[in-house]
Amino acid sequence: MSGNLDFKDYRREGRLFTHRAIFAGVLVVLLLGGIVGRMVYLQVVDHEHFTTLAQDNRVKLIPLPPTRGLIYDRKNRLLALNRPAFNLEIVPEMAPDLDASLAELEQLIEIPPADKERFYRLKRQKRRFESIPIKLDITQEEAALFAVNRYKFPGISIQARLTRTYPLKHLMAHVVGYVGRVSIKDLQSIDASNYAGTTYIGKTGVEKSYEDILHGRVGLQQVEVNALGKTVRVLEETPPEPGRSLRLYLDLDLQQVALDALGDGNGAVVAIDPKTGGVLAMVSKPGFDANPFVEGISAKAYKALQEDHDKPLFNRALQGAYPPGSTIKPFMALAGLELDYLDLKEKIYCPGFFQLPGHDHKYRDWKKSGHGPMDVDAAITQSCDVFFYQLAHEIGIDKLQQYLKEFRFGEKTGIDLIGERTGIRPSREWKRKRFKQVWFPGETVIIGIGQGAFETTPLQLAAATAAIANGGRYHEPRLVEEIVDESTGAALPSGGKEYIIPVKNPDHWDEIRQSMIHVIEGQRGTARHLQNEHYRIAGKTGTAQVFTVKQDEEYDEETVPEKMRDHALFIAYAPVEDPRIAVAVIVENGGHGGATAAPVAKQVMDAWLLEAGGKNAGSILTEGEAE
Repeated sequence: MSGNLDFKDYRREGRLFTHRAIFAGVLVVLLLGGIVGRMVYLQVVDHEHFTTLAQDNRVKLIPLPPTRGLIYDRKNRLLALNRPAFNLEIVPEMAPDLDASLAELEQLIEIPPADKERFYRLKRQKRRFESIPIKLDITQEEAALFAVNRYKFPGISIQARLTRTYPLKHLMAHVVGYVGRVSIKDLQSIDASNYAGTTYIGKTGVEKSYEDILHGRVGLQQVEVNALGKTVRVLEETPPEPGRSLRLYLDLDLQQVALDALGDGNGAVVAIDPKTGGVLAMVSKPGFDANPFVEGISAKAYKALQEDHDKPLFNRALQGAYPPGSTIKPFMALAGLELDYLDLKEKIYCPGFFQLPGHDHKYRDWKKSGHGPMDVDAAITQSCDVFFYQLAHEIGIDKLQQYLKEFRFGEKTGIDLIGERTGIRPSREWKRKRFKQVWFPGETVIIGIGQGAFETTPLQLAAATAAIANGGRYHEPRLVEEIVDESTGAALPSGGKEYIIPVKNPDHWDEIRQSMIHVIEGQRGTARHLQNEHYRIAGKTGTAQVFTVKQDEEYDEETVPEKMRDHALFIAYAPVEDPRIAVAVIVENGGHGGATAAPVAKQVMDAWLLEAGGKNAGSILTEGEAE
């Protein structure tokens, strides 16, 4: 036997090979089973999920914003409309290098810092596939320049949109209001899905108060896109539901007359149709141009408006709270008659001042020498302060404030505008809550002539005056007369509520109205210069102090700074026989109501009753009747 023979255990090696082959086979089977199982899971179990993902790669849902409703005056003249505009917009997910694209874009088109700031703010709020404007309302030259270089800017495109515009600018800004960019705060209070693709939302005035009606309902478009995100075809579309339009009671011509009548003074004019409560004019001066707010007013311009000492952004007609002065006297007299503190034949002697029993302080009348014996009619006609000092003291603040509440003083009138101020109807509870102090009798005395803590809005005064003209029927003021569907032409009335102010004796209304007529037609009436041959007026003048004159001082208008001079007020309705208009006017720091505010009201009434061909005049006096 040779020593080089190599002995092998073939049987052992065979078993080892077999074991390894079996292990490898099992491993292969397991791996194949895992792959098959995963394929079954993907193809069967999770089929719907991945089908949806795949569909999203080629199908997009594009929101279709609705067309905003229009706003008309009573004669169908446009106060707010939509005009076509071209916006430069970006879809972030389709712009690979957004910062670089913006930098290159700025080499072609100037983009203000405010626009860039707005873009990045909206980018944080919106999803990456939503289109976000980088510059609004670009010029034709900018659109042409971008179109030539469009290939350089993936994800950036020019989109045709409708933008809101206000052709009358300052004249209607406070009433119509304006729209602005949808903010984070807005999104918290609206249905965000219904505002997908919408740029604007109502911010003030009618635009905000009727937002749900003006906006409409968003539509959806399902489109197929290619790998570059370009639309290939429309698969399905649900059209948007356009917003409905609004027709106001307000008359554009009367609004212009009221604004012009205020002249150089600041103030407010409110004119109401006593039969419906429809607001015929609502002017607050100064005003502002609402158009810059639509696209986003610059910080500098907005700061200038805010810091303007004349406060052009402040709606004096709706939110201005002023002492009513002597315009409150007809309401005070009615309270005295109804609460049995006055008799029509009763006279109170006016020596030129009033004193509380046991007190030395003198509450002075505007007429130093006094008016002498005064009954209800004479006290209203000549605006005797002493008469109403004593009346207020006798009635007391508790009953007085409760009765004044019937005319909505210290309450919202119910007008269809957001942001109405309530004013102040002072009471013991009000003072205790606000100042943690008790009520003093002297405070009741000055409430009798509409001074002290008493504050009303021009709108409240106009609505209350209309209630006197109506004999106690109080109509909630309304701006919107009809809601109009532009597609069908159908119009739905937008009526307000009506309340009846209760009285024990209906004759008291006639007595108060007669006294207001004597303010105009009486020989000693404080607005007798308004008497005319065309129609009869019932009114009441008022002067409200801006600051308190000390007991031993005299008020000298010539030496008082203009901003500290008295406010001038006037309320009226006409024609007396068939009231068609009720007006409240305040001229800030205008001095005497009869001299300053009354002529403003007269111009407004003339425009409504005469210049419109007399069609609103009701009972116009003939030449014989005028005599």
